[in-house]
Amino acid sequence: MLTDLKTAQKVTGAKQVTRALKNGTARRVFLAQDADPRVTEPIQALCQEQGTATESVDTMAALGSACGIAVGSAVAAIVAD
Repeated sequence: MLTDLKTAQKVTGAKQVTRALKNGTARRVFLAQDADPRVTEPIQALCQEQGTATESVDTMAALGSACGIAVGSAVAAIVAD
């Protein structure tokens, strides 16, 4: 749920989420449905490969807002402390 993003330790953006997935610290990844598939598809594939849970969010604006940033975000992840 998006409310989890407000209080959890998180990263936003394709580069940081990819890094968290490769480091094994990403616990759940959020993907905006209206984001460019060239950004989200490789991350979704990496999540499937590693067995990381994904959650779909309607818009980049909603995801950015849930992360507490003033701009939209295509992807975000809750990471381990």
